[in-house]
Parts: sequence; structure tokens; C-alpha cells
Amino acid sequence: MGDIKPISQQRKKPFVSAPVAAVLSVIPGLGQAFAREYYRGLLFFASFATAIALFVWRLHDIARRDDTLVDRFTKSFDLATGFIILVLLFILLLWALNIFDAFILARDGKRGRTGVFLALIATYFVLGWQVSEIDVVRLIREAPEALPPLSRVVWPWEAAITYETDTVQAAARILIGDEYEPPEQPEPEPGEPVLESDRYYGDLSVQDAEGNIIPGTDLRIEGRNFEPNTETEIWWLDPIGNQFQLRMGGEYVTVITDDEGSFEATITMPYRVVPPSSTGPQIHQLQARQVSETGPPLPSQPLRLTIGRMIETIFMGMMATMFGIVFAIPLAFLAARNIMGVSPVGMAIYYVARTFMNIVRSIEPLIWALIAVVWVGLGPFAGIVALTLHSIAALGKLYSEAIEGIDHGPIEAVQATGANRIQTIVFAVIPQMISPFISFSIYRWDINVRMSTVIGLVGGGGIGFLLVQYIRLLDYRAAGIAVWFIAVTVAVLDYVSAEIRARLM
Repeated sequence: MGDIKPISQQRKKPFVSAPVAAVLSVIPGLGQAFAREYYRGLLFFASFATAIALFVWRLHDIARRDDTLVDRFTKSFDLATGFIILVLLFILLLWALNIFDAFILARDGKRGRTGVFLALIATYFVLGWQVSEIDVVRLIREAPEALPPLSRVVWPWEAAITYETDTVQAAARILIGDEYEPPEQPEPEPGEPVLESDRYYGDLSVQDAEGNIIPGTDLRIEGRNFEPNTETEIWWLDPIGNQFQLRMGGEYVTVITDDEGSFEATITMPYRVVPPSSTGPQIHQLQARQVSETGPPLPSQPLRLTIGRMIETIFMGMMATMFGIVFAIPLAFLAARNIMGVSPVGMAIYYVARTFMNIVRSIEPLIWALIAVVWVGLGPFAGIVALTLHSIAALGKLYSEAIEGIDHGPIEAVQATGANRIQTIVFAVIPQMISPFISFSIYRWDINVRMSTVIGLVGGGGIGFLLVQYIRLLDYRAAGIAVWFIAVTVAVLDYVSAEIRARLM
């Protein structure tokens, strides 16, 4: 008698024999369905169909210019041979395991899970590897080129300090072309730096029809009366005020003065676009500059901006959390089944509240920030709106589930005294909710501060807005300062929130 199982646990007899179930499983899942394992059969069919659909989609994406499936397969096989072979092998393995599973299921009622699960995971892994375009070879090959900018991000503190500068410079005026008389040169005061050239006219570098640069006139320049043994930069200024440091061979042109403060160098006149409407002599300026640091160290502009934006980010998270708590608490009671489930009207409100929270919570704060930027414009207010909306839904869900999990003993005790609905909530529900409410609220503040660093990427204010600007300008040291402040701030806030929870819980 001890071996007799309850009727609910007894195996139902399959509709077909094991060999027939195996044959039917040529269509994945059909054999399992005839073995009276309908959910398992549906799962097999859905898994196999999804793998095939993803495989066909990748064929279309790889060979999108071909029309027929055969042409796409042929071209994809040529372009991604390893990927095609692996996916086909795993799909065939999955198909074979599906047939074997139907046979065993119809014969013995046993379910083989591990092999099918591993084959399915392997199939999706190969598809995911190709879809996400993972390239390990390139990862290793390009690592040396990525090290310089990454090193600036990891250790950016050279850009955190600046000094007042003292600039010593001299200039020479250069005429473009030879149609006019060479320009008169500025008369320096005795002892002041002087920059001279072997000629004060010449042709700029130009670009041919194929985009290649044809070098301009070479100028041999000499400098005197500069600071001795000091690095000197060579700059170029065009007639409309644009200035840049000259480059030759991909390197900036710098020279070191000798013991008497003199130097000699040969430079090539750079490429500049001269407007066709320009008339008269076009006079540019060649400058030699020595920039020296003076005075005590000062916080640089990137450091000052980062500190200000980080403070803004912290307050964005704090304000969004406070607004979220205010609106989430009443919403949580409306979304708690044990509070609202006493009447049909209450259940209707419960479902509406739950639906609202699920919809709002399913949309990431980054997307809400995009909407808020259109709504209220760029800046931290847009970020606060986005974080508040998501916080209301997230905290409302956490609060409501905490309310649904409370002990009903105090509720029954309060109701036994004749308390009404409001009194029951105030004296029996809320006291039990103070501890989890505090814990959830502090945790949400931590989340909002971290999210504030991200939504700035789309104009939602905070340090993220500053970080993306530095990255676009390829200013990796300034970006590194921002990254360091984000990491340190999040770590400190995590410690503070843990301490607050430990003291209040």
C-alpha cells in the first residue's frame, strides 16, 4: 500500500507508443504533446522555433542584399562559416534530443532535462556571440591603442590642478603669395624676444582633388632673447583670429632654446582655407610662445565643474526620492490586496494601481529623461521628473508588497476594539511598515543617485551631462575626474545608507 501514489500524482497513459511519439517529434514538441505532456511539448516547439527564427534573421542580416533564402545561406556561409556550422550542429542536436525526449517520455514517463537545456543554451550562446559581434582578436589587437586614453581615465589628476601662467612670445607677419610687398615686422623693445624668418611671404599648404595635402613654403625661423633652455611652442594665427599650434609629421612643433635663449627651426606653412571672396593682401602671423607656470596650484576648471555637477547629482537623487516617497505611500495602500480587497470597487482600484505601477516601472529612467527633456527642457529638473516617475512606481510596488506581507494579528486585535478602516490602518498597519519603508526609501535614494549619473547623458542634468561632453571632446583626463567622483560618491553613499539602515532598523 505504501507504493501506491495519489491519483493526482499517477502518470497518465500516453496517447501513442514510444516509437510513434519519437516519429511525431519530427515536428518538435508534437511527440511530447501526444505523450500528454502538453506544456513540455509547447516549450520544445517554442524553443526550436525561436532558434530557427533567430538563425534565419541572422542570415538575412548578414546577406541582406540577396533575395532568396538559398542565396542568403550561401553568402552567409562564405562570410561566417564557423557561425553557420556551429548553429546548425546545435539545432540538429536540439532536434535529436527532442525526439529522444519524446521517446523516453512516452515509454517511461521520465523527463530528460540537462541535455536539452544545455543544447538550447549553446544554440543561443552561438547566436548571441554573432549577433553581438564579439571579436576577441580585435579586443587583444587594439588593446595597446586603448591603453593611453584608458590610463588618462584611470589616473586623471594631472588635469585636476592648474597654475597661473606667464607667456613670453614674439611674432612674425607672413604674407600669403607674392603679389604684394612683404609686410613690415613689429619693432621689439630692447631685450624683448624676437622672431625672424628667412622670408616673410609664401604659399599655404593646399589639398588636391584626391584629398592629399601638398606642402606649402618652408620657412627657416630664428628666435632670440627668449628664456634659456625652455620649451618653446610654434603657433599660427590666420587673419580672422583662428589660432593653432603647428604640427609637422603628426607632432606639435616645439623647440628648446639654448643657453642664450635662442633657437632655429624650419617649418612648413600650414593648410588653411582662404575664402574666395577675400581681397587684398592676406597676412597671417607666426608666433613663438614660452608658457611658464607661476604661483600656487589651483583647482582646474574640469575639477570645479565636476564638483558642482556632482553636488547637483546628489541633490537630484535626493529630491527625486523625496517626491517619490510622498506619492508612493498613498499609491502603495491602493495597490495592496489585503487593504483594497474587501469590495469590488476596492479590487478595481487595486488593479488600476498595479497596472499603473507596472507600466511606469517597466520604462527605464533614461527613457523618462528623454520625455522629460522635451517636456521641461534640458537641465536637472528634467532628471528629477524622470527619476520621480520611476521612483513612484518602484517604491509603490515595494511598499505595497510589504503591506501585503504584514502580520494580521495586530489588525484583528485593533478591529476587535471596534476600530474603523482608517483607524485600523493607522494603528495596526502603519506601525508595522515604518521599518521596511525606511529601508526601501534609503535604498531608492542610493539607486537614484547612481541613475542621476546616467540620465545626464540625454540632457537630464547632473554629472552625466558633463561626462558625455568630455568624452565627445576626447578629453579623457577630464572624463576620468568625473568617473572618479562618481565612483567615490556612490561608494560613500552606499556606506552612509548602510549605516542609516543599521541604526534605524
